[in-house]
Amino acid sequence: MKISKSTFQFLKDLRENNDRDWFNANKERYQVAKEEFDQFIGGLIAEIGKFDPAVTHFTAKDCVFRIYRDVRFSKDKSPYKTHFGAHITSAPKKSEIHTRAGYYIHLEPGDSMLAGGAYLPESKWLRAIREKIYSEISEFKKILNNKSFKEYFGTIEGEKLKRAPKDFPPDHADIELLKQKSFLASHKLKDKDVLGVDFLEHSSKVFKTLYPFDAFLNSANG
Repeated sequence: MKISKSTFQFLKDLRENNDRDWFNANKERYQVAKEEFDQFIGGLIAEIGKFDPAVTHFTAKDCVFRIYRDVRFSKDKSPYKTHFGAHITSAPKKSEIHTRAGYYIHLEPGDSMLAGGAYLPESKWLRAIREKIYSEISEFKKILNNKSFKEYFGTIEGEKLKRAPKDFPPDHADIELLKQKSFLASHKLKDKDVLGVDFLEHSSKVFKTLYPFDAFLNSANG
């Protein structure tokens, strides 16, 4: 259950040769790399399931994103993503994985990360998150100020409103948290971290630290 140098080399080569002819000529390399990533995600789901059993109904196939880019509305017509990514959540169905805060893994040479939270949640969920933060600010700040959380993630990220959201007091002591439109936490990885023999263990440890943050956001979504 580890990521090999050959998988990273494939992604590096794809970045330099992002076209269909090269990809088709290297399809076997892609399949080997993808199978390795899928196996890793399967192992990661099992590890996350030890502290968050709600994710164990999914398989790696449900969580891993396709490598093919949707270029219909993009100026960049490169046909392939140059990373492997997966999003593991407690959503009831695969089609609903973006309705829950979860665990995101992004593997890309020079730009890998482990992350989670709620990315631009739909309006009803966003409103509920803000109301929960407003009424339970001490609990939320306790999560954000946890020593391990700060060590791995620092501060939360994401787009913000310029003004206080409707129906919330502009002079609230923590109005900056309430202005968030996304609630994201990310842990940057060096290539040597991803290729290390203990990467699965490290990923599980980071995501266990993330769990209370995700759980807080998800509890606002019913």
